[in-house]
Formats: sequence, structure tokens, C-alpha cells
Amino acid sequence: MNNPQLPFKCTSSELEKAAINRFRTHIGYLPSQCRIFREPWNHSTVLCLDFVQCPHLLDSLKEMEPTLLEGVEALGLGNAIIFRLGKKLMGWKNIKS
Repeated sequence: MNNPQLPFKCTSSELEKAAINRFRTHIGYLPSQCRIFREPWNHSTVLCLDFVQCPHLLDSLKEMEPTLLEGVEALGLGNAIIFRLGKKLMGWKNIKS
């Protein structure tokens, strides 16, 4: 099922990595230390931005929330964004549809 013309293997894990990489590219101001991942939350999926490696940037990047939400919605990455410092939840924003 792998297409040699695609830059990644056609597995759900690889597709998710490609979508997150596209999100990181689309939102060019996210620091490389910010960990981006998706996780299930009840009956939906959320995109997590973990600032544990760069906590000093969390507040300034939370102000860029509208652009982040647009990117998540455009790529279909989740129904909400969670801002984290490790396991500590620092903010939550739902995607409006």
C-alpha cells in the first residue's frame, strides 16, 4: 500500500507525523523545543502543545491562539488545543465549527 512517490509510508502513524510537521511548518513561529502531539480526550482528539522545554514562551504563544486554531482546523488535527507544561494543563481552546 506504500506509494513510492509519497515522502512517507502510508500508515496512520506516519500520516499523523506528516500532518503535525505540516502544522509546524504552517505555524512557523513555534519553537523547535515545543513538543506537538495529538491525544484522545473523551470522544474527540486534541492537539497538545507542550512547552516544558521552553516555559518562558508559553504566554506569548498563547496570544497567537487564533492562528494556531486556524492551522489545527485547516489540517483537521483535532477539536481543541491544549497548552501544557509537562503534565500540567495551562490552557484549553476549543475549535469553533
